Amino acid sequence: MFGFIKKSKTIPPGEDPSLPAADPASSAAASWRERLRGSGMARGLSALFARNPRLDDALLDDIETALLLADVGVAATQHLIATLADGLQRRAYADLAAVRLALRQHLIAMLVPVAKPLLIESRQRPFVILMVGINGAGKTTTIGKLAHRFQHQGQRVMLAAGDTFRAAAVEQLKVWGARNDIPVTAQTHGADPAAVIFDALQAAKARDIDVLIADTAGRLHTQAGLMAELGKVRRVLGKLDDSAPHEVLMVIDGTTGQNAISQLRQFQQAIGVTGLVISKLDGSAKGGVVFALAREFGLPVRFIGLGERLEDLRPFDAQAFVDGLLPETLADPGDLGAD
Repeated sequence: MFGFIKKSKTIPPGEDPSLPAADPASSAAASWRERLRGSGMARGLSALFARNPRLDDALLDDIETALLLADVGVAATQHLIATLADGLQRRAYADLAAVRLALRQHLIAMLVPVAKPLLIESRQRPFVILMVGINGAGKTTTIGKLAHRFQHQGQRVMLAAGDTFRAAAVEQLKVWGARNDIPVTAQTHGADPAAVIFDALQAAKARDIDVLIADTAGRLHTQAGLMAELGKVRRVLGKLDDSAPHEVLMVIDGTTGQNAISQLRQFQQAIGVTGLVISKLDGSAKGGVVFALAREFGLPVRFIGLGERLEDLRPFDAQAFVDGLLPETLADPGDLGAD
């Protein structure tokens, strides 16, 4: 079934998330900082540096605590603290500003290897993106934003409503398709998800579609039967295109903290995740889980979600992300509101 309504308006150039991140003084950098300043990691580090602590072992203990509380994870935190401790021992830091700069550089270095944009290969047509993730991660909303983004880059897009276990998910995807005049392949509630996605790929080939984005059930990562279904989807797609899916994007809720590690591990074993979208990093998210995931898996972080607007799904930028988590200056305590 297909749905069409008028196209949504084009994102203004100044808000286009496909534009490269500007330097820290730019409005784009300020936007990242504004969206991330409420995160647990940003508040913790701002409070720490605002106290103007002495350069000693107690400072390293405080940084370690702030990172652990922000869900950076034990392995990543130990790596960062060991590096800072080495510099402290060598007296490489003239003052607190130098410590902040060193922390910034090390945090960015952890994320640069995973800051890889999603490239739509023209030779793989349609380019099939399979979306996975647990209930409530923001998967269906992310699909809508991705569809809008690709469409405004000149791609012909189709959606497949493969989360047939939730009628609301199918309807939500239809609404996103209608908003952007994008066709949606869907069947009745409870239909075989693999069959829906198979039909969608057939239709996408017939209609000369560039990008097919397929939703899957908002499955619980602890349910082995639902994980097996993902394997079935992959096998069924392979009957039409042995290279499909070309990207398996897992949407992870940025507020889930260290649980994201076990979630990703399960999905990686089930279907082989190739890229990540970290959603809901504005608001109550602690923010550090991005570092934990980078350290543990090294998978490309394609996008992060910094709000509800279409343009708030942004290509991941390691420098802009870290700068948004650190106090802009040591004189700026940031938002020190209650956790």
